[in-house]
Amino acid sequence: MTDIERTASRTAILVCQGRAAADGRLAVGRFTDPVAVRLLRHPERAPVDEVRAGTPPTGWKARTTYESVRACAEVVVPRTVAIDDAVRSHGTPQLVVLGAGLDSRAWRLPELADTDVWEVDHPASQRDKQERLATADAPPVAARSLRFTPVDFATDDLGRALEASGHDASVPTTWIWEGVVPYLTSDEVRATVRAFADRSAQGSTLVLNYQSPSAKASAGRLVARVLSSSVTAGEPWRSLWKPRKMAALLAEYGLRVVSDEDLLAIAHRLESSAQGRTALRSGRVAIAQQG
Repeated sequence: MTDIERTASRTAILVCQGRAAADGRLAVGRFTDPVAVRLLRHPERAPVDEVRAGTPPTGWKARTTYESVRACAEVVVPRTVAIDDAVRSHGTPQLVVLGAGLDSRAWRLPELADTDVWEVDHPASQRDKQERLATADAPPVAARSLRFTPVDFATDDLGRALEASGHDASVPTTWIWEGVVPYLTSDEVRATVRAFADRSAQGSTLVLNYQSPSAKASAGRLVARVLSSSVTAGEPWRSLWKPRKMAALLAEYGLRVVSDEDLLAIAHRLESSAQGRTALRSGRVAIAQQG
């Protein structure tokens, strides 16, 4: 087994599968991601095709994978729409995607034509993505530039890594922090906030996705780990945040929360099929501004 197979994020693959399954099917006219399927390897596309066709497979393991992808599609649609809208509304010359995984925004958002993009992620996950891009029929990068910056959030200095890769701390930056916070300890979350706040000029914006405490969501994660029935079973949640606690943390570093809502409310606005999935209440998207 290679280093990539041992440590590249499995959650990133599931999220990419969810976006690929939802493309053109959920929140039509508001959500689209034609790049996602191109980043998936052939075996990873099989459950996506099944979900899109609405044909559940037989067999417990295959059906569990199918349901994981289907559920993920319903989660990522409101989350992606909310974050994309925030990026469009708070355009800055620099965009940093923290824990980028298989993110596709640098390829699919034409609004980034005048924006330099940095994708920050674990070295193994970035190697995996670059290998996928090398063999994928991906469209040209839509952003002005794209730079891969390898960082292990648990051990590396985020600020130093961004400095070395050309990020300018004197220029306003939009930070996307999506699908990462639950997998970090409270101390790691604080250290990351401190690092990017130090590099956030006046006018910078943070677009943050995090999880609030939910007995239902936590129970589902526990069952998945016990049964090893999920590709994310080996990636447990390490920190959950109430909105008031998250706002207080950001305020310590000069970031003022201007909006914070749960994914269920966003799904209702989109009239998405996910509006009946009450578990979406624990997922949140917040926008905070520097200065």
